[in-house]
Amino acid sequence: MTPARPALDPELRELLTGMPLMSQLTPEVLAHLRQLPSAPVDPLLAHRNVHRREVEVAAKDGARIRLSVFSPANTDPITAAPCVYWIHGGGMVMGDRFSQIDIPLEWLDEFGAVVVSVDYRLAPEATGTTLVDDCYQGLLWTAEHSEELGIDPTRIIVAGASAGGGLAAGLTLMARDLGAPTIAAQVLICPMLDHRNTTTSSRQFTGVPGVWTGEMNEFGWQAVLGDLPADEVSAYVSPARAEDLSGLPTTYIDAGSAEVFRDEDTDYATRIWAAGGQAELHVWAGGFHGFDALYPQADISVAARRTRTDWLARLLYPNGSAERTRPTHADGRRGETQSV
Repeated sequence: MTPARPALDPELRELLTGMPLMSQLTPEVLAHLRQLPSAPVDPLLAHRNVHRREVEVAAKDGARIRLSVFSPANTDPITAAPCVYWIHGGGMVMGDRFSQIDIPLEWLDEFGAVVVSVDYRLAPEATGTTLVDDCYQGLLWTAEHSEELGIDPTRIIVAGASAGGGLAAGLTLMARDLGAPTIAAQVLICPMLDHRNTTTSSRQFTGVPGVWTGEMNEFGWQAVLGDLPADEVSAYVSPARAEDLSGLPTTYIDAGSAEVFRDEDTDYATRIWAAGGQAELHVWAGGFHGFDALYPQADISVAARRTRTDWLARLLYPNGSAERTRPTHADGRRGETQSV
């Protein structure tokens, strides 16, 4: 019997009629999806006065990890900027550092934030903790070069969407346990937190085509974990397994009511509160997975993105808008690639 499911927001439902939906991922489908061209970043930079710098840093095993750094070009050089360390989505099996990059670039516009986006290695070629370790090495480099980048090291925010949200949560747990770097906040957008795939919402969105289904979720986790026994899965990979959620920075979590990750995301916020932490949770009625990234023009998406940005404003500028400085918009320009 097909379980009842929350209805989609009417505007989103209409927009989805033009999108081909799937119920499953296979190695063949994944190979095809990876061959599709990435969304170009240059059009997003064309109306912004942004300096772009490409950097390579060493992973734990010596592999090279690419970071893209986007900095407002017209800012006060004396005042250090907040930083958004961005981790892209894609089920841990696809995507790159420019995926969903329009989300943190809005925070560059709004707050003059420096955006650093990491190109972590993907499963199944990379497995286990490799993905989150890559993200950690990129974050270490960012913190260590904060003065050079014009970043305030006390205002580094880790953020990500979907798989990137899950990796952001794992990265934040890792930074807490290792004692560095300092993370001011984590923004977890429809995060992929639990490899067990046993919640009510995961069952509700299994057996039906969608943007991200229970079957697709199982494929992504299988790609990362392989045959690893469930009790050996690291909480840095599957943060829902973490027994202790105390000592985490303030957290923002959002999800749609009509998506696989709804229940694991709600539970994660609840457990942060139970551990004495601070979290803000939004479940958007009728939202499917990644709705605000796919259709940012929809009314519900505008509300979700604005609410997220307003939360960041309260965090970064507790004394109000008088503190905020926005960069001037003009033509963008590119920096050079460096290897460090």
